[in-house]
Amino acid sequence: MFYDMNRLLYLLPVLLCGISPLKADDWPQWLGKDRDATWREEGVVRRLPEGGPAVVWRAPVSTGYSGPAVSGGKVYLMDLIIDEGKIINDAGAQAKLAGRERVLCLDASTGKMLWSHEERRDYEVSYPGGPRATPTVVEDQVFTLGTMGHLACLTTDGKVQWQKNLAEEYGAPLPMWGHSSPPLVHGEMIICMVGGEGSLIVAFDRMTGKEIWRALSARHGGYCPLQIVDHGGTQQLIAWHPAGVTGHDPETGKVYWNVPIKPTNGSAIAMPRKLGNRLFVSGYNRIGGMIELSNERPAAKILWRSGPKEGVYPVNSTPYLLDGIIYGVDVDRSALMAVEMESGKRLWESRAPCLSKEIAARSRVPRYGTAFLVYHPGNKQFWILGEMGDLIVAELSPQGYREVSRARVLEPTNTSGSRKVLWSHPAFAMRSVFLRNDKELIRIDLAE
Repeated sequence: MFYDMNRLLYLLPVLLCGISPLKADDWPQWLGKDRDATWREEGVVRRLPEGGPAVVWRAPVSTGYSGPAVSGGKVYLMDLIIDEGKIINDAGAQAKLAGRERVLCLDASTGKMLWSHEERRDYEVSYPGGPRATPTVVEDQVFTLGTMGHLACLTTDGKVQWQKNLAEEYGAPLPMWGHSSPPLVHGEMIICMVGGEGSLIVAFDRMTGKEIWRALSARHGGYCPLQIVDHGGTQQLIAWHPAGVTGHDPETGKVYWNVPIKPTNGSAIAMPRKLGNRLFVSGYNRIGGMIELSNERPAAKILWRSGPKEGVYPVNSTPYLLDGIIYGVDVDRSALMAVEMESGKRLWESRAPCLSKEIAARSRVPRYGTAFLVYHPGNKQFWILGEMGDLIVAELSPQGYREVSRARVLEPTNTSGSRKVLWSHPAFAMRSVFLRNDKELIRIDLAE
C-alpha cells in the first residue's frame, strides 16, 4: 500500500497536467539539439484533436523572426521593441528603425517572464522586423546574435558574460537582411558567421569571447546556419556562404574542401542537408544541387546541379532528407516538393502546407510561400508549420503528400507582398510546440 500511494502521488501531477511521465526533451537551438529538425520525444499525438490542440499559455512578446529555444524548463527568445520608425518590408530597400533589442527568458511551464536583457539598437536593413537568429543554449550559457551583428553570451539567469560588436571588431559588412545565422557551439568554442576580410567564419572561446581561429573572406557572412557533421571518420564544419560551400576542420578552421556553388547576391539561407554521403544545397534563382562527400578523406565534388525542370529550391525553410528523398519548399512554386536525391527528379508537389487555401487555389501564386518541416521518426510523421499559422501533421512519401490533420494555432502578423505570413521557426520540446508571431509566444500541448 505504501508503494502504491507513493506511485499515485508521483503520477497525480502528471495526470492533472495531461502530460505523460516520459522524459521530456529540450530544443536548445535552431532545429533542435542536433540541428537536424528531428523531434524524438515519445508520447506525442499522431493526430490533432477536433477543435484544435490546447494552448497551455500565452505570453506577450514584440516583433522578431527569431524562433524560440527551450532548455532546462526555460524558453529563450529575441525580439525588438520599436521606439522610432516603422516596419516596411521591401526586399530591394533598407528601412531604418530604432528600438530595444531584447533577449527574453520565460518559464516553460507557465509562460511567466523570468528575466529580460535589452540593448538600444539602430536598425538599417531590409525586412527590419526584429532579430533573426534563434538563441543557442548550452549548459548555463545563452548565445545570441542580433540583427546588426551584436554577439552576446549571457548566463541562464540573465547576466552578461561577454559581448562583441562584429562590425566594429571585424569590419564585418552588414548583410542586406541583417545577421541571421545562429551561433554554433562546438566543445568549448562558439562558432559564428561574421564576414569581412579573412573573418568570414570566426570561432571564439565560449567562456571568455577570445578569438580562437578565423577563416576565409567574403563580402558578408550570408544568412545560413553552420553545422558540424561526422563523415568518413572526420568531423567537418559545413558552411554555405557568398563564396560557396566549404568544409572545415572545426578545431582550426582549416579548409578541407570548397565546392563553387555560389548563391545569388550572397543570399545563402537554407542550411545544406546531409544524408549518407550526400549533401544538398539550394537557393534563389535555381541555384543548387547535390554534393558527394568522399568516404576516404575530407573532400567533396558536385554530383548534379539543379535545373528549371528538376530539383527543388528551398530558401526560407531548410529541407529534410529521408530515405533517398528531398522534401523541401520550392521558393518559386511556393509548394512542398519531393525530389529523388540521386537524380533530382521531381516526384510530386503540393501547395497545401505553404499557402492559404484561397491563395493556393489560384492559377498563379506568389513566390516565397513558406512551411517549416520537422520529422518525428517514432510516429513516422512530419510536423509542419505553414506561413498562414496552421500546424499540420502529415505523412510524406515518394508517392505523395497525405495530410493527417491541421489546426489554425497562431495568426500571421508579418507581411510578404500583400499577404500575411508567419516566418518564425517553431520549437518542439516537453511534448509541446512553442510558437511565436510579433505579438505573442505560445505553448501548445501535444502530449498523447
